[in-house]
Amino acid sequence: MDIVFKGKKISGILAVLPETECYFDDEVGNYNFPEKQTMRLKKVMGYNKHRLSKDTSTVSDFAAYGMEYILEKGWIRKEEIGAVLVVTLCPDYYVPHISTIIQGKFELADDVLCLDIAQGCCGFLIGLMESFLLLEHMKDKKIVLINGDVLSHKVSRRDRNDFPLAGDATTITIIENDSQAGDIYYEMHMDGSRGESLIIPAGGFRMPSTPETARMTDQGDGNLRALDHMHMDGAGVFNFVQWEVPPLIDRLLAVAGETIDTVDYFLFHQPNKFMLKKLAEKAGIPLDKIPMDLVENYGNPSGASIPMVAVTDLKKELTSSKYKCCLAAFGSGLAWGGMVLEFGGFENCEMIVSNL
Repeated sequence: MDIVFKGKKISGILAVLPETECYFDDEVGNYNFPEKQTMRLKKVMGYNKHRLSKDTSTVSDFAAYGMEYILEKGWIRKEEIGAVLVVTLCPDYYVPHISTIIQGKFELADDVLCLDIAQGCCGFLIGLMESFLLLEHMKDKKIVLINGDVLSHKVSRRDRNDFPLAGDATTITIIENDSQAGDIYYEMHMDGSRGESLIIPAGGFRMPSTPETARMTDQGDGNLRALDHMHMDGAGVFNFVQWEVPPLIDRLLAVAGETIDTVDYFLFHQPNKFMLKKLAEKAGIPLDKIPMDLVENYGNPSGASIPMVAVTDLKKELTSSKYKCCLAAFGSGLAWGGMVLEFGGFENCEMIVSNL
C-alpha cells in the first residue's frame, strides 16, 4: 500500500507510563543461565530497566488516565473529538472495546466514532493511516489516537529472550486537518505467512487458555515459558528486518524526493539497540539520526514505540520546530511500513507517570 496524505498534522502527543520501574540487574536471577553470560546481553542489546504495569492494570486504565490529563490541560475539548481510535494487542475484554469504554467514561457524544484495531509493532503507523483517512470526512473534528499495550502480562519472567524487552506504555496522539501541512508519504506491507515469528499461541479461540496452556516448560534452550506467553523468534525477526526495511526506506525517500542527508531524524520502532544499529548500518543511516535508547530506559512498548521516542528523545525539538522525519516500524504480523513527513511543531508533547 502506497499513499500520499495531504493536509493532515499531529498537534500533540502524551505518553503515560506505569510507575513500576524494574532493572535488568535485579532480574538476572530469574533465568536459568550463568549470571556472567546474562550480563553480557546488557551492553549488546541495550538492556537496563523497563516499565511494568500492575497485574490488575489494563490499557483502558492508562488511556483514561491520559485522557483526563489532556482534557484538564485543554489540549482538546470534548466537542472537538470526532473519533477515538485504539490500537492494541491487549483488549480489556472481547466486548466492549476500549474505544467505547473511553467514549462512555468521558461522556463523549454518541456520534463520536469508536474503533479498536488489533496491531502490534506497526500500531502507530496503522493508527495514523486510519486517522488520516477518517479526517477526510470529519471537517473540523479531531482524532484521538491511543496506542497502548500491557504485554508484560503475557511474557514469561523466566524467559531471557523475551522478558528483558517487555515494556508497558500508552500514548495518546491528537491528529487534525491542516490545509498548510506538507505531504505525507506512506508505505505499508504485511506478510501473514511469517506470522508465527512473533506469537502468543494460546488465549484465542484457536487454543483457549487452560491450566495446561499455563504450564511453564523448558523450551530446550534454558528459557521457561507457557503457551499463554508471547514468544519472538529473535533470529527470524532480525533477518526479516534486515531484508525488508532498508529497501522500504530507500523507496519512501525516493518517492518523497528526500535522501538520508536531507532527513533530520529517523524515528523507528524500538526492538533493541543491537537490531537498530545493524539496521542503521544496512540502510546507511548515521547513528546520530536514530534515537535508540528506548529499550534501555523503558523496554519495548510495542505500537507505542515511535510516539514514545518522540516524547523521550525529541520533546524540546518537536515543540519548538518542525523536522523532516522518516518513521518506520516492523514486527508482529509480520508487518513493516514507513512514513516521511514534516514532524513537529507540536502544541503539546509530554510524559506523565501514573500509579497503575
